[in-house]
Amino acid sequence: MKIHFYKYQGTGNDFVILDNRNWSYSALDMEKVKFLCDRRFGIGADGLMLLNPATGYDFEMKYYNADGRESSLCGNGGRCMVKFAHHLGMIKSRYSFLAADGPHEAEIEDDGTVNLKMQDVKEIKEYRSDFILDTGSPHYVKIVSDVMDYDVFHRGMDIRYSAEFAKEGINVNFVEPKKGDEIIVRTYERGVEDETFSCGTGVTASALVCHHNDVGYNDVTVVTKGGRLVVKYDRINDGMFQNIWLCGPAERVYEGDITV
Repeated sequence: MKIHFYKYQGTGNDFVILDNRNWSYSALDMEKVKFLCDRRFGIGADGLMLLNPATGYDFEMKYYNADGRESSLCGNGGRCMVKFAHHLGMIKSRYSFLAADGPHEAEIEDDGTVNLKMQDVKEIKEYRSDFILDTGSPHYVKIVSDVMDYDVFHRGMDIRYSAEFAKEGINVNFVEPKKGDEIIVRTYERGVEDETFSCGTGVTASALVCHHNDVGYNDVTVVTKGGRLVVKYDRINDGMFQNIWLCGPAERVYEGDITV
């Protein structure tokens, strides 16, 4: 199979994207996806996405982890898909698309920033002095000091493969609050089974945990290894969050052809 692919990244979280509007790539299996995402033998990416047609929406986003398995929402992937759709000629003031967790809206600002509206979050669970929540994908959030010196790979793997989470997997975020409304986040991602430069749903989860206003509007700047993102939301009450927007850059890196 000959594949024409596009490579995109959002704060260092990188993806192979395929235009599947004519269903050309629907036969891709787990091993082929895994190969395409392999950084030594394939193209190299944290995940692969198909842009599919969807009745009543601009497109459907189908996401696969680097291990080849179909997965849940990827926030940075969603922002990259919107920019990809724009580059394909879908020029709109507001985008509407389907993802694994349901419908999403998005918009592109004049400077190229992509803003993605996330699903409402109704609950943050406390777990052994840490936090668990779902922002389209399941996340574990742990507050630490000196996060840039933290052993994210081994500590993240320990939590991800612990007895409670091993079967379904969970993404693990280590968060260092800074002054005011800024935090630093590093994430160990299931499916990649390593730290990524950025994780959109993880950044969102971490920003919700680290709210600076108990009730009302919050605007949190998040520093990742791959760059800065902003998460904006309304905190309605204890554990209830609405109007959640993940905002940041999404860029095309290159495109090419490969045979699998």
